[in-house]
Amino acid sequence: MKKGKTNGAKAIIKALEAQGVEVIFGYPGGATLPIYDELAKSSIQHILARHEQGAAHMADGYSRATGKTGVCMATSGPGATNLVTGVATAFMDSSPLVVITGQVPRAMIGNDAFQEVDTTGITAP
Repeated sequence: MKKGKTNGAKAIIKALEAQGVEVIFGYPGGATLPIYDELAKSSIQHILARHEQGAAHMADGYSRATGKTGVCMATSGPGATNLVTGVATAFMDSSPLVVITGQVPRAMIGNDAFQEVDTTGITAP
């Protein structure tokens, strides 16, 4: 990438840094690898969960224990759906949480693409 250029992954990490995020709980996957590449260059600590559901619960627990916003991340499709229980728990108890997931390319949405899921729909209150 040419100097001065940015991409979505870099923008996400820079925005999280600007908001003072110190830790992200997550489980990597293909759709989020560019974010992990940028995260490796960041001062933000990544805590690897053994399952996406654990990452969401860890972010919720972090939020409750510190008073800061918890952040969790997973890949598209099954990674995103595995976050739902932890996200719902945080929502029901008003714990601030930022959830980042991958997604299939925009042109593939609505085509039953590999690991495509309506993440917004399944997480709506």
